[in-house]
Amino acid sequence: MTQDLTEIIDATWPAAKIHHAGGFDIREGLGGGSRVSCATLAVPLEQADIAQAEARHRALGQTPRFMLRPGDDALDACLAERGYESYDPVWLWQAPIAQVQGEIPPVTAFAHWPPLQIARDLWSEMENGPERQAIMARVAGPRACILGRKKDRAAGAAFVALHGSVAMLHALAVAPEFRRLGLARAIVHEAARWAQESGATRFEMIVTQVNDASNGLARRLGMTQRAAYHYRREPTQ
Repeated sequence: MTQDLTEIIDATWPAAKIHHAGGFDIREGLGGGSRVSCATLAVPLEQADIAQAEARHRALGQTPRFMLRPGDDALDACLAERGYESYDPVWLWQAPIAQVQGEIPPVTAFAHWPPLQIARDLWSEMENGPERQAIMARVAGPRACILGRKKDRAAGAAFVALHGSVAMLHALAVAPEFRRLGLARAIVHEAARWAQESGATRFEMIVTQVNDASNGLARRLGMTQRAAYHYRREPTQ
């Protein structure tokens, strides 16, 4: 499960480059956030060298940070002893692709690539700026931007990409004044429709545990939690 989780994230939300040091894979994120700038354990912990991973992070201009996946309990404890702070616990939700499809009101959501400028502007307004949009451009497989509309204007956007038969949704964002109107659900339905046409049989999304709205949507869609992970980062001085 751990390898599958990492492979899907790396394929659908890729770092600029993955470096190897001290038995860790260290992602070079270029300012794109934790998922693309974290280290993951690639060997048994007793064979790893955390100091080497820290040094590579710093050489890349990044704060040392690690993703703690299922089975990484010993590494988690080791980092805690070194003073690393835990943050951003997330759940990975999944469902068969057909389960997250549904009715999409006319002119409410549509898939396209490359993203229209209005979608890019919406993302930028909601903390998905150029560095995160650059991640989307690096995806090698099938991918799409989903633009959501409400009350005759662009009001939300999401990014979906495939790895094999799995579609993973990223960067789901709805403008504050258009929330609780069913737009996020329509965007997910359209992402699932596009993904199935592109060959996906499973749909997944990563949601921080404090995001009540997106976790509630996943539950209403009948999705189940298949994994959880969190990060630890070196504390700022």
